[in-house]
Parts: sequence; C-alpha cells; structure tokens
Amino acid sequence: MKIKYLGENDDSIDLIKDKVYDVISVEKEWYRIIDEEGEDYLYPPDMFEVVEE
Repeated sequence: MKIKYLGENDDSIDLIKDKVYDVISVEKEWYRIIDEEGEDYLYPPDMFEVVEE
C-alpha cells in the first residue's frame, strides 16, 4: 500500500508533506512506515491519503 502524508513539515515528525510512503504493515489500523531518518514508526491513518492499495 502507498500513502501520501497530508500533514505539515514538522520537526517532531520526520515525514515530508505530500510525499508518498510505502506501508510496511498495518497494526491496529495504524500504518507502519519508514520515515526520513530510516526508522520505522506507527502513524494514525488520518494523517494520510491512500494512493495505491
């Protein structure tokens, strides 16, 4: 699954606005993705738009 980050560029979250990320797993309805620092974290789905299932 591919998702696009809808939030703002924010120092507390290492994601880039409008960038498409690959979901590596879905856990309790949250998306696990690899951020810009190369770390994988869980994020709530309301921060993203699904662009490819």
